[in-house]
Amino acid sequence: MEKIFAALADPTRLAAVEALRDRDGQTLGELQALFPHLSRFGVMKHLKVLEDAEVISTRKSGRFRYHYLNPVAFQSVADHFVSRLAAPYARGLVALKSQLETKDTTMPAPRHQMVTIIKTSPERLWTALTSPNETVHYFFGLKISDKLDVGSHIALSTKDGEAKVSGRVTAFDPPRKFAYTFTGDRNDDGSRDPESLVTFEIEPMGDACRVTMIHDGFGAENLTFRNTGMGWPIVLSGLKTYLETGQELSVAV
Repeated sequence: MEKIFAALADPTRLAAVEALRDRDGQTLGELQALFPHLSRFGVMKHLKVLEDAEVISTRKSGRFRYHYLNPVAFQSVADHFVSRLAAPYARGLVALKSQLETKDTTMPAPRHQMVTIIKTSPERLWTALTSPNETVHYFFGLKISDKLDVGSHIALSTKDGEAKVSGRVTAFDPPRKFAYTFTGDRNDDGSRDPESLVTFEIEPMGDACRVTMIHDGFGAENLTFRNTGMGWPIVLSGLKTYLETGQELSVAV
């Protein structure tokens, strides 16, 4: 928590966060252009502080490294300090989404990329991600399908068996990588958003694990993109709380 506040206390770093709030997924060159008084190395140092505090995360694609806001950091602050009465405002703060120009093909497509550090083993984390008896404790009470493998159907369902999330497993490499397709939400006109892709990547870090969740393939900032932008920070914060304390995270939704 102290690292988050210290990172945001600097006006340059706060300006970088504001820039990513307005348009997520920017390169170093794009961010450097906002600070003509700073060298490339100076901007890199500020971005490294933000990344170390988990306020942002990065992803390399081709020649470029893109920078993304990490809503999980803001969700953790909300979980810690904000009362249930203020929860709707907190959700608005956490739903930081990019404002990408869909006609500009030089810009990365909209995606959610979130990172958190959990004090647990890779094996324990993998079990929590893939076991129906575990997901109910942090994924809005939903049970994931059992007997998962590449190509198998996957669903996250209520206790009554209603599937809220469904798709196909595309990667199943315990305890390193788990990915599956995500059926798009249905719009008011009856049309359904295109299928997208959810990926969990697990990296051991001594007594802890770094888990990176990437949800991409939306094509545009559609209904699924907006809804999952509010849901994923709560899921990841709940996963961290559950594995580190054995307790379920209570969040007003």
